[in-house]
Amino acid sequence: MKKRLIALAAYSVFWLVFFFFARLWFILSQHELSFSNSLSDLFMTFFHGLKLDISTTGYFMAVPTLLVLPWIWFDGGWYRKIIKLYTILLVILSSVIVVSDSTLYAYWGFRMDYTPFLYLKTPAEAAASVTTLQAIGFFLKIIFISAIFLLFYKLLIERYLVNAGKVKRKLPLTLFFTLILGSLIIPVRGGFGIAPINAGSVYFSPKMFLNHSAVNAVWNVGTTAFTSKPVSNPYNFGDQEKAGKLVGSLLEYPEGTVMHLNNQQPNILMLVMESFSGYVTGPLGGDSLVTPNLNRYCNEGILFTNFYASGTRTDKAMPAILNGYPAQPAQSIIKEPKKSQSLPSIVRILSDKGYNSSFWYGGEINFANFNSFVIGSGFQNIITKDNFDPSDFNAKWGVHDHVLFTALRDSMKNVREPFLNVVLTLSSHEPFDVPMKTRFSGTDNITKYKNSVYYADSTLGVFIDWAKTCGWWENTLVIIVADHCGRVSETQPAHSPMLFKIPMLWTGGAVKDRGLKIEKFGDQTDIAVTLINQLGYSAAFPFGKDLFAENSHSYAFYTYNEGFGFLTDTSIYVYDHKLKSHLIMEGKGASYAETAGKSYLQTLFDDYLKR
Repeated sequence: MKKRLIALAAYSVFWLVFFFFARLWFILSQHELSFSNSLSDLFMTFFHGLKLDISTTGYFMAVPTLLVLPWIWFDGGWYRKIIKLYTILLVILSSVIVVSDSTLYAYWGFRMDYTPFLYLKTPAEAAASVTTLQAIGFFLKIIFISAIFLLFYKLLIERYLVNAGKVKRKLPLTLFFTLILGSLIIPVRGGFGIAPINAGSVYFSPKMFLNHSAVNAVWNVGTTAFTSKPVSNPYNFGDQEKAGKLVGSLLEYPEGTVMHLNNQQPNILMLVMESFSGYVTGPLGGDSLVTPNLNRYCNEGILFTNFYASGTRTDKAMPAILNGYPAQPAQSIIKEPKKSQSLPSIVRILSDKGYNSSFWYGGEINFANFNSFVIGSGFQNIITKDNFDPSDFNAKWGVHDHVLFTALRDSMKNVREPFLNVVLTLSSHEPFDVPMKTRFSGTDNITKYKNSVYYADSTLGVFIDWAKTCGWWENTLVIIVADHCGRVSETQPAHSPMLFKIPMLWTGGAVKDRGLKIEKFGDQTDIAVTLINQLGYSAAFPFGKDLFAENSHSYAFYTYNEGFGFLTDTSIYVYDHKLKSHLIMEGKGASYAETAGKSYLQTLFDDYLKR
């Protein structure tokens, strides 16, 4: 009995040490953030993080504890061999998660969950954000961590798993270890409380990096992988009827809209620019050197100066842009065809009005379930990297933007009107590898990002300047909008409003107002309603407002993985659901922004569950 208990105790200590190392690895890997906190802060991070470490260890101890039961009856070396194989698999898998998590955090701003594994259905595209050097470093880090702990296991743990000797009272000992097996539910659940432990249980500080550091990434991946999709609303802040009425009042604009187009059946060319951020767009107060062409076009159309992305990734942006449906914090409706195909669609509405519709993307259309979404949206023609010669596959994601725009230009020399063309670029996606002489000197992520945006802007400029010479230009509305911002620095909090402010410009010959600035706050969810109203049609987009309506409310709503932001002319409110508290609450009317934001998210998720 004693040897078997020592074996289990040693094995549990092994995993607690692993998770201690994993947390230290994560903190040190976030260079700019890890040394900005006091030793007491870091101590509390490890202290609170121990809760999830113990929970994960409880999960990992289930198999060794279960196998102790036959080990009582059939002593021998088989137990050591099985546990060794089991440990090798877990160490390698956990090392993959630890290294992936520390890399992804710099881009995503939240700890890794099961989401990246969903992208492995298209492995080439999943790896497209990684340079060859980064890939080599990635695998070397996995090998390094795995080797250290497998050696640790061999030298210090495996010796406890040798033959433990025959047992005289097998039945009582079997009952004893059965009780131990059952008791693992206590550390797994995080104690005796009614509610089981969750990631928010380890949050303890107003500094989000410390809270994130306390999360066990292996636990986070495992629980999100095996947790079923929510069947009840996790964002139930109060009475749903009251929340719905408040959201309804936000969407009202009783006096109609102001028309800014010179006709009601223009061609529509929507250019969705990958990762274009407000902080690199000159007219929005950003770096004036990064997007010279977009800066120039802002004087030729209608610029929305307080416009925000609905979410953090492209798969969350496209339903907002094309379907007027806001991003959800931890879910993505694009990955659920049954739900996404129930959404109203700009494409279907305009197709019914005689528009010829096309979707252009130089990458893999099956990535993140895009193919199902694009088809379900109603596009008549879909152009992807499969339509290009393999010799043009000169970007990790597919074809570079200049190749895509050249093909688009060729197709539009003799285009049938009216048309709706939606173009999604990709070259300004990480790893920011573009076929251009370096414009900005430096090798850090921010500089590489600026260079990639500069390249994408230059391809945009070439195309738009050509389009102005075409006969269809005078009857065309061009909507240039980003899909989301680029988070390229560890110092940018994932919840920051700065990381959601994006450019949107309406230009083209069909726009009658030049140099106009719309200062009303809005987000991607508002595009569908605003456009459809300008065309004189009616459609039910339940979460968008008309940005051109004089009496429509001025606000923007966005979500990130752990919460939401609600912005108005006078206030900022950012809420973190795991922390169960606000991160930012500033300005006059912030309490109203809190109520409105929570009502909006609650109503949105209630709608999402019913689809």
